Amino acid sequence: MLAAVVEGGSFASAATALGLTPSGVSRAIARLEGRIGVRLFDRTTRSLNLTDEGRLLYANINPLVLGIEDAVTIASGSSGAVRGRLRVNTDAFTSRLLLAQHLPRFLAQHPELTLELIAREQLGDLVAEGFDIAVRFGEPPSSSLVARKLMDSRVVTVATPAYVARHGRPAKPADLAGHACLQVRNPVTGQPFGWEFQRGRKLLKVPTAGRLLLSDPGTILETTLAGICVAQIKAVGIQPLLDRGALMDLFPDWPGERIPLYALYPSRHLPAAKVRAFIDFVREVVAPAPAPAPVPAPSPAPAAKSKPRR
Repeated sequence: MLAAVVEGGSFASAATALGLTPSGVSRAIARLEGRIGVRLFDRTTRSLNLTDEGRLLYANINPLVLGIEDAVTIASGSSGAVRGRLRVNTDAFTSRLLLAQHLPRFLAQHPELTLELIAREQLGDLVAEGFDIAVRFGEPPSSSLVARKLMDSRVVTVATPAYVARHGRPAKPADLAGHACLQVRNPVTGQPFGWEFQRGRKLLKVPTAGRLLLSDPGTILETTLAGICVAQIKAVGIQPLLDRGALMDLFPDWPGERIPLYALYPSRHLPAAKVRAFIDFVREVVAPAPAPAPVPAPSPAPAAKSKPRR
């Protein structure tokens, strides 16, 4: 009952999902609150929110509920069924530059699934907000969530060939002091991210400046492609542009930092089939493209037989 209210966002939605009346759901929650002696929801005429005690209870019982649901699914012989609603919490870079173009294929593979892909700056409270899974860059916070590392991405320093033709190519990272460098806002601090370069154990921090401070990944990429600046972008989102020469990796000898991509989900046991399917989908999307097969060298033509001399 508690899970249905949290996931539905209201007594009415929970009642619809459970086949009950809203008043019946409200009475059941009131009985639960009376039994454990704490208020689980703050109620107004316009909103319904978990209290701190309610959030703690839901965080502890939700993995158990999910485990029971999955155990029943497996016992019924349909553990591979991917259906229902899947709510995914992600960052704008992953949503816009990694997943968007591949979503039609994922939905076509799972016609009984409804997907909600929510892009936001911060992870927030995955459980309390009713998300099934999060896919986000960066080291995961210390929490009860299960964290599965999906890949690491290089951070590359790029510019267009047109920019390089006009302003020259910096020979080393320190030369960026004379270039227009796009600044990207850190959502945690509100300040621009620092520019760092790594080679082996050597870490080089380079001060940069630019007249643009941006946060949206799509705007960052389009601005860079317009040829007016140098930018640092995760390589996994722009690899096709690098491959065809639309963007140049300015410092291939300084591969820069590597940022991990994680899947985070609350169930410690028997993750739902829809969660497993989405993890497999993301792994497939971010997997490096296979190297082209080498073209076999042509066999040498047989030597012509020489005619006997007279």
